[in-house]
Amino acid sequence: MTGTLSSEPIHIIGGGLAGSEAAWQAANAGVRVILHEMRPHRMTDAHRTDGLAELVCSNSFRSDDAANNAVGLLHGEMRRLGSLMMRAADANQVPAGGALAVDRDGFSAAVTKALEDHPLIELKRGEIEGLPPADWRNVIVATGPLTSAPLADAIRELTDENALAFFDAIAPIVHRDTIDMSKAWFQSRYDKVGPGGTGADYINCPLDKPQYEVFVAALISGEKTDFKDWETSTPYFDGCLPIEVMAERGPETLRHGPMKPVGLTNPHDPTVKAYAIVQLRQDNKLGTLYNIVGFQTKLKYGAQQHIFRTIPGLENAEFARLGGLHRNTFLNSPKLLDQQLRLRAAPRLRFAGQMTGCEGYVESASIGLIAGLYAAADAHGRALPSPPPTTALGSLLGHITGGHLETIDNGPRSFQPMNVNFGLFPPLANPPTRKPDGTRLRGNEKAIAKRQALSARALSDIDRWIADHLRLAAAA
Repeated sequence: MTGTLSSEPIHIIGGGLAGSEAAWQAANAGVRVILHEMRPHRMTDAHRTDGLAELVCSNSFRSDDAANNAVGLLHGEMRRLGSLMMRAADANQVPAGGALAVDRDGFSAAVTKALEDHPLIELKRGEIEGLPPADWRNVIVATGPLTSAPLADAIRELTDENALAFFDAIAPIVHRDTIDMSKAWFQSRYDKVGPGGTGADYINCPLDKPQYEVFVAALISGEKTDFKDWETSTPYFDGCLPIEVMAERGPETLRHGPMKPVGLTNPHDPTVKAYAIVQLRQDNKLGTLYNIVGFQTKLKYGAQQHIFRTIPGLENAEFARLGGLHRNTFLNSPKLLDQQLRLRAAPRLRFAGQMTGCEGYVESASIGLIAGLYAAADAHGRALPSPPPTTALGSLLGHITGGHLETIDNGPRSFQPMNVNFGLFPPLANPPTRKPDGTRLRGNEKAIAKRQALSARALSDIDRWIADHLRLAAAA
């Protein structure tokens, strides 16, 4: 994307991965950028340096396998788009098998130097308190999960609704095609048709009394994660208690809560009433993902997989994401943001990174990347179409701006942060059924072939999008 130099700068608030990537992309598109970072004048509870793109939780960008893994595919797309985060990660890689892990200090230093050396980027240290000045007409807010209180308060006032969540209460999300429907069935409680519902909006998994008792005992004894120091002051609230905390309140608590068996009849065994029932609710418009209702948890990931696979119908469940409960600041993005990440109530403000509802360093950086491209296009007076939904970047953007499904009852808000995963991608029109030699795919071979076909389609489509709209040299 080339053009005349815009005289009015893009202001980017936040020098994490998303803000740094947005600054790099916008500047490389020929637009002057002012990048605002409050550190070291004001530090956060999690950061320890004043370096840009500091990794505070983990040094791994996760899998780098673009053919078989959705985050590896996102790596590949970002490299094609000239990502600074991927360039710095590749230059500071440390051995980690098939994962892309980096030297954290070297990575941050490389990003900081690249941005400080860029002729179109000005780095300003200091906090932006409240909303940016009114004469900043092209702004990207990329302040992350530790957004300062004055800015968070200003966003809430501007949107005039419960715009921000401060505690991430996430139930596990399961790939629909891994649920055993010979044991589970579709039905809403009492066949109730809620807003947007059909009366058969939940997948139901029945447990008898011995299965339930074993399940409750496993929840109580399962290994839990601890809060980080800076999370401990954010209390639980009764609407989102961890399932293991509910179990600890008494053996019957779950049967009168998220696992109550009333109003449901198992068509596989209609004369037998289940002692408890686990419900799953559709999580995205494609119908490829279902969340386990009320199962937010602090169980460690290994314990979650083991315990939740004891539920009838979920023995072979594959998880798009596991449950969690931690401090996080994120927008109700599908309602508040448009397709180009602009705040509907104030389109001069564009949001990027984790606060838009993506999870993970790579995902945050990728949303920063596309936000930078959108802002640069605006500066040049051009419209930039969104990446195809068949790409990793496009599928993640779709989740943020409207790919989720609104709740069909009066439950809590349904939008929750998400890592990139193949469940966000539109299904293949013709899934592979045979190997190159013509023999039929069997068992796990089908899943592998499907992932590889989704990845191949994505890379082809991102290359075409780049050629049509950005005219960049796509580097393999």
